[in-house]
Amino acid sequence: MDPITAAALAALAGSLGSEAGRQVWQGLTALVRRPFGGASAQGTQGDGTLQVSSGELEAAALERDPANPMHAQALATCLGVRAALDGEFRELLNEWWQQAQAISLKGDVQNSISGGTQNGPVLQGRDFSSLTFNMTRARTDR
Repeated sequence: MDPITAAALAALAGSLGSEAGRQVWQGLTALVRRPFGGASAQGTQGDGTLQVSSGELEAAALERDPANPMHAQALATCLGVRAALDGEFRELLNEWWQQAQAISLKGDVQNSISGGTQNGPVLQGRDFSSLTFNMTRARTDR
């Protein structure tokens, strides 16, 4: 499984304004809510051993503040620890991550042109960068 980076989680939390982003995030939050090791909260067990976080608190913190890299890193760490300790969670997390990557590659694109006449090039698409337009202006004073 490819590691799920803090940057990827932060980008995902920042995309909650789109329907695809909300769906992917809901999948992750449903996954971290699954029971793990008999409990789902942080703290210590009765015998004093450290209990592993489910990731619920970390996901909620990142959802509230997607620009905070500490929240993203905390969630990435939680997911990695749970995946290392729980084979079933690792498989489900891997399935979720593959779906999340496929959805984020598609992205939401809505192109619209309205109004009058456009005097110049019009591009419709997704993820343009480093574009240069070399245009000459037609003389209108002839």
